Amino acid sequence: MRFSREDWEKNFAGYYKGKVEFNAPMRGHTSLAIGGPADIVVSPEDPVSVKNIVMLLSRLNVRFVALGGGTNILVTDRGIEGVVVKLGAFSRVEIINEEDARAELFVEAGAMLQKIVNLCRDRGYTGMEGLTGIPGTVGGAICGNAGSCGSEMKDVLASVVLLHSDGTLDRVGVEDLDFGYRKSGVGGTDIVLSANITLRRDDTDAVTLRTENCFKQKKAAQPVSGRSAGCVFKNPAGMSAGRLIDEAGCKSMRIGDIEVSGIHANFFVNLGKGTAADYLALMDAVSARVKERSGVILEPEIRIIGKE
Repeated sequence: MRFSREDWEKNFAGYYKGKVEFNAPMRGHTSLAIGGPADIVVSPEDPVSVKNIVMLLSRLNVRFVALGGGTNILVTDRGIEGVVVKLGAFSRVEIINEEDARAELFVEAGAMLQKIVNLCRDRGYTGMEGLTGIPGTVGGAICGNAGSCGSEMKDVLASVVLLHSDGTLDRVGVEDLDFGYRKSGVGGTDIVLSANITLRRDDTDAVTLRTENCFKQKKAAQPVSGRSAGCVFKNPAGMSAGRLIDEAGCKSMRIGDIEVSGIHANFFVNLGKGTAADYLALMDAVSARVKERSGVILEPEIRIIGKE
């Protein structure tokens, strides 16, 4: 069901505060700079507005999707039918407990992940060094269990507050969220609002050094300045997807304006005017080559959303 400006004004007048964009091109909301228009993109500015949106859209049977920083996302060229909910206004970060051996943070879903990494570096909190250089928001990092350098979001999470489609809130412990490799148990109609993160105290200089070393490794091995969405495929058990793609001769392979990075083969870069069709075609071509050479079937890590 499409949701028009008229539908919005009829149903949400007086129930919402914040920015609203109609027929909004998603290329302006994703790190790949790709994607057709969404019916509506909303950026609520208060918790009541978020709750009202979720409840009313559910009652109207209108699809909605929460979007963080737009990383690790490919939006199709036909765009998104329904409403995109962005939580950029919810970026509060607080130290709620600090002891000799540990510290606990409260973070809202719209906070940038690197803001948390930098706070930990500056205060000597260890546990998030490996997440340095990963773009996007805390909410997105939780939903995809972001990780690198041997660290994952689930390793530092204590609990997550979820908003369900019926408007109810639920605090869920990390042990009940069914985290796995680049996945979580956050449901498709649930929205992450905030999380509590538990970290250990350490020498500030030691934490800084580990953080800087992890970032140097990424900068040397990944196209950090290019328009990408992070890793395209998940690493098969005991293997590297990037190495498999490289060994299949796919580095610098190109379809349209989408190219397999010459720095890291598991990153696809938009050289300027790439489309989702180009990106998907390159995924298929790379997957076929890898399967032919090694027999391994690659599984997408990037999340593909929108109308086919």
